[in-house]
Formats: sequence, structure tokens, C-alpha cells
Amino acid sequence: MAKPMKSSSKTSRRTSAKSVDVADSYAVRLMQHLVVPTFVIDPKRRVVIWNRACERLTGLAASEVIGTDKHWQGFYETRRPCLADLVALDRPELLPEFYSEYAARGHNGLGFSAENWCTMPKLGNQLYLAIDAGPIHDEAGHLIAVVETLRDLTDQKRAEMALKELATKDGLTGLSNRRAFDQTLVTEWARAHRTQRPLALLFADVDHFKLFNDHHGHQTGDECLRAVAAVVSRHAVRPLDLASRYGGEEFALILPDMDCDSACVIAEEIRGAVTALAIAHGAAGAGDQVTLSVGVASQIPGAGDSGPDRLLGAADEALYVAKRLGRNRVISAERVLAEFASLGRQAAAVPGPLRRKSA
Repeated sequence: MAKPMKSSSKTSRRTSAKSVDVADSYAVRLMQHLVVPTFVIDPKRRVVIWNRACERLTGLAASEVIGTDKHWQGFYETRRPCLADLVALDRPELLPEFYSEYAARGHNGLGFSAENWCTMPKLGNQLYLAIDAGPIHDEAGHLIAVVETLRDLTDQKRAEMALKELATKDGLTGLSNRRAFDQTLVTEWARAHRTQRPLALLFADVDHFKLFNDHHGHQTGDECLRAVAAVVSRHAVRPLDLASRYGGEEFALILPDMDCDSACVIAEEIRGAVTALAIAHGAAGAGDQVTLSVGVASQIPGAGDSGPDRLLGAADEALYVAKRLGRNRVISAERVLAEFASLGRQAAAVPGPLRRKSA
């Protein structure tokens, strides 16, 4: 009686093993034909599946990566981990280093999600991809594979970036607008407060611009503003510098990590470059050509400074003094009294803080 039972047991195991093989084979075929770009790596981070949709997305053939750990070549110029690698390594702390947007879905087998720009070396273009990677475990809880799926969000991301740029750019000059200026100033002020480094601010105003508009017309006035904006923009050369159109004929330049003397040098370069444009003015009560007045202030935030209002007021006051002293000049907040004294004026004539600007 025992022998038939033994034979039946062996037959059952063979049937079960065959069912698993069939299921595995079916799962592989299904994954190969998915319209979603998908690849699978084993615990040693070698590629075991690279489906056809993934070939089309990356331009990298399955034959080039199957059995290797070179799946990164489909997405990046230099070697770096893909999201599936971080799941296989169980390293969620590395997510912020490699991905602009990410989410770790816990250590209970749910994996990670992320988004970032990929260079796509085989295709020669950049794609913005949404990525999901999740682990597969056996019945004992051991990792046997990691599945990564990808979605191309390039068109959506570019549309989002275009809308964001539209919301932060001045339509006439292409510089950052007032909204972007206010946001950046608050951000840079907070950073300067943490690092205890100076933050410089320039306010530049086109002299007698209303007379220019009245004399030459608004179209020529717009051309003048665009020309001045180009000069200001050329002096925002570092990654954190921001050139903006503050309003009307007034421009602002945020210069992090810069003291007043260095900022005055830049202000003088801008003033000289606008003069060198030789834009004819000629309106009654103005000079022969368009000029610029610039106010400069720089400050290291102190413990009692809750925001950049004092910096704004100082730069604004310096600009006002530049106007009062005859225009076409650079005045720093540090030298307001000295400039008045050099012209034999009384200290009482120096205007107090105007506070017409606020972040």
C-alpha cells in the first residue's frame, strides 16, 4: 500500500514543480510583452529581464544587459545606482543623493518611488522618468528579485516647467519678476542668517524714464527697458545671483555672499555698461542719453533681524540718495552720509528710511 502512496507523492511534487515552471514561464512572457517599460534584477543586481518596452524607451537591447549589472547605461552617462539597486541594497538614505523627488514606501516589501531627469545615452536626449521599484521575496522572506517600472513624464514635466517659468518671469524683459524676487530674497536671507555671510542687494533705476517714454513713445521705452535688463542680467553670473525687474523702470539684483565694496564694483560696471549703450534720451530736463542710478546695500543678518526689510530699506534709501545727488551714479548705504557731506550738505538733509519696499 505504501508504494503507490510514494509514487503518488512523487507525481504530486513533479506536477507542482511543473506548475511553478509554467507559471514562471508565463510571468516572464507576460512581462516581456507589457507596454510598461520594465526590467528585473536579481539579488546580485544582475539583469534577468529587460522587456521590449524598456528596449524602446532606452534604445538599449536586452542582449546588451541581460546577465550584467550594466542596466544604468540605459539611463546615465556615468555609473550610478538605479532605483532597483537601492531597493536591492535596502538603502533608502541614498534616495536624496540620486533623485530630485522620491518616496521610500517602508521596509515591508513595498519598495521606492522616484522621479528624475535621465540622460538616455543611447537616444541622445533627456527624459524625465517616474520610476517605481519593488522587491520580490520567497516564502521564507528572502529577496529573489527587484522589479523596476518606468513612465515617461517628459512632456508633462516640460509643460510644468514652462508654466512655472511663466509665473516667475517678467513678460517684457525676460528677467525674474517681482514675485520671484520676493521669494528668492526671503530664501537667501534665511541662508545668510544660517551661514552668517553677507547678502548684497542692488536697486537700479533708469533716470528720467517717464520723460523718455513721453518723448520717444512706449514702444521705444520698452526697447530701452529690454536693453537695460540685458545689462543687469549679464551681471548675475553665479548660480545663486538673481536679476529681476522690480517694477516699472526699476531693476534689482540679489548677490549672496557679497560685501558692500564688491557689490559696488558690480553696480558701477552695470551703470557704466548702460551708459556705453548710448541710448539717446534728449527729452527736456534730461541728459543726452539714458543713464542709471544704483543703490547698494549689504548686510549680515543679526539675531534681531526677522527678515530682510532692513536690507531692502537700506538699498532703497541709497537709490533715493543717488537720485537726489544728481542721478547717473552708484551710492552705497554705507556711504550715504559721506556722500552728502562731500557736497557740503547738512546731515539733516539726509532722508530717513523710506520703507516703501517690503519682502
